[in-house]
Amino acid sequence: MTGNELSRQIIAAGHRVIGFDNFFASSIDTVHDVIDNERFSFFEYDINDTEQMADLEKRIEEEKASYGRLIYINCAAVVHTEHFYYVNRTFDTNVLGMRAFLEQALRQGAYAYINCSTSEVYSMNSWNESGGVSEKDYILLANAEHSQRTSYATGKLLTEFFLRDAVNEGRVKGCSLRFANVYSKNELYPKHIIPFILTSLMEEGKVTLLENSRKNRRTFLHNIDSCAAVLALIDTESALDGGVYNVATDEEISILDLVGLCADALGIGKPEVVFEGYRESDPERRLLSTEKIRSRTSWKPRISLKEGIQMCVEELRSRKVIG
Repeated sequence: MTGNELSRQIIAAGHRVIGFDNFFASSIDTVHDVIDNERFSFFEYDINDTEQMADLEKRIEEEKASYGRLIYINCAAVVHTEHFYYVNRTFDTNVLGMRAFLEQALRQGAYAYINCSTSEVYSMNSWNESGGVSEKDYILLANAEHSQRTSYATGKLLTEFFLRDAVNEGRVKGCSLRFANVYSKNELYPKHIIPFILTSLMEEGKVTLLENSRKNRRTFLHNIDSCAAVLALIDTESALDGGVYNVATDEEISILDLVGLCADALGIGKPEVVFEGYRESDPERRLLSTEKIRSRTSWKPRISLKEGIQMCVEELRSRKVIG
């Protein structure tokens, strides 16, 4: 979801991209518009496959002399909610895979390493009375007694330390980005909340939500905006200090109102909502302060939630998923 749009934006800026994915949650269709571009090479590789990563490194070694700057961007993450509660499903990719990819970047003398993290690291401290949590706020984590989901958050938090350590040692420039709930028209499976709501309304005419959704509020960031933030930080050398940047919108919405917004985009009247199940240790709000990235770069979100959902609906219609 992040990698395909990043490739698109980087190529549009006239740069070279080497991309790879194991299609755990995607397909080659997400880069159909750039797959034949001479500035794009793609490999169906897995970040956890040492032989495939060795081949990737060999290719970089052979052509990096022609690069102005060599930049590694780690977008790999096992992010489907159904996997959050199983530490072994997330640890290999989110922690070991990231560290191995960072070590490759260091061996190759990369100019920068960008680490895509997650706002999940805020866990139970996802908002405060002043509004959005900032990167400097202390983190209150749920633990194994409360929720195994925290294993995902702590794994991604650890990657931020790996990168900061490398930057502090002067081995590379870089930063980590804590994204809010990112969504995209190119999501292949309805695992995240927006494609889940849209698909449920299209197929069943109703939505089944957790009991938590009666109160929960969130912000949602379109992947065009999340990727623009990555590029804005890359172009701001002073920002590549090993630190962390929240990337989000201020457009907070309740999950129930989100259902209504999706229904409106589909031309559906008041949708039926069924509540079933409950998620322990789930913060009612997740609201991030983006003052840091806005003060250091020119980045700001440009796609409203209403516009982004409409883009998702148009894509589904183009795929003939809906009429």
